[in-house]
Amino acid sequence: MASKLPATFRKLIATRASSKFREVVSITTVPTPVPGEGELLVKNKYVGINASDINYSAGRYDPKAKFPLDCGFEAVAEVVSSGPKTPYKPGQAVMYCQYGAFSDFKLIQAKLAIPLPDVRAEYLPFILSGNTAAISLDKVGDMKPGETVLVTAAAGGTGQVAVQWAKLAGCHVIGTCSSDDKVQFLKDIGCDRPVNYKKEKLRDVLKNEYPKGLDVVYETVGGDMFDTCVENLAIKGRLIIIGYIANYTSERGYAPSKTLATLPPRLLPKSASVRGFFLFHYAQDWAPYVMKQLQYYQQGKLKSFVDKGENCPTGPFIGLEKVADAVDYLYSQKSKGKIIVELNAELNSKL
Repeated sequence: MASKLPATFRKLIATRASSKFREVVSITTVPTPVPGEGELLVKNKYVGINASDINYSAGRYDPKAKFPLDCGFEAVAEVVSSGPKTPYKPGQAVMYCQYGAFSDFKLIQAKLAIPLPDVRAEYLPFILSGNTAAISLDKVGDMKPGETVLVTAAAGGTGQVAVQWAKLAGCHVIGTCSSDDKVQFLKDIGCDRPVNYKKEKLRDVLKNEYPKGLDVVYETVGGDMFDTCVENLAIKGRLIIIGYIANYTSERGYAPSKTLATLPPRLLPKSASVRGFFLFHYAQDWAPYVMKQLQYYQQGKLKSFVDKGENCPTGPFIGLEKVADAVDYLYSQKSKGKIIVELNAELNSKL
């Protein structure tokens, strides 16, 4: 297998810090590395698009980062070469979460790879988006059966898992979305009360239908959505800040909260709390939670929807050249499920 590998491969890099992803990324060609002890060289098949791709290219995750930066967070891949002292062999399907996934090949630490039954796009939502949902709801949100859970941006890659994870836990789930077809999508995955915020005011829905408030909020939007969620927390309610996508494309990356100045008097009388969650602080939980999601998926308890851009004017998303289109598509609010880009369509037929 190793003798058939190309001498070079392509990867996507950000040349400078900016939230204007398309303007600062470019494809570069680099030598194909040989894996050393404990390392794997994998051929990426599917890579995931995330709202934070823009945060990373803007240098917000690491202000001291030196450009150019390798982009992309996650991939479903196939092992093509393995170094000494690794449990993997060429041909094995794996999934990983590591910076630099937007590349045709990737050198990774074997300990970071999670074995898969086969190479399948539907597995990709589980490692980053799914783990963000499942781990945060369980360990930070302290979600319990019978509670009322609100998931914002519920029809997206992480939202779809958050909705289903909360339902599997025996909760009543509210989900926000931006269109009627997404309302139907949410109903199909078990959401009890989808809210198309372009047709209904979330504040009114919560006030009229949920006067006791929200026990857990899975919040990814920020801005006015964050404020609305804080206002409607129940006694002992927990709001998990996953992100604030509504303003990632702005220069600052976030919008000031109107409730921030009054947050203490809003939370104290309810014994409520606002909690942050960053997936990389929970790396020890990644493999167990991926395995749990895979088990539920194989049992038919958890659905996985991927969006390959078939309905996007510039789709489908095949090849590194389409990554920027896929990022734009995510921010267009037209996608459903996890947006993925397929790589190595030509390489697969040659290797």
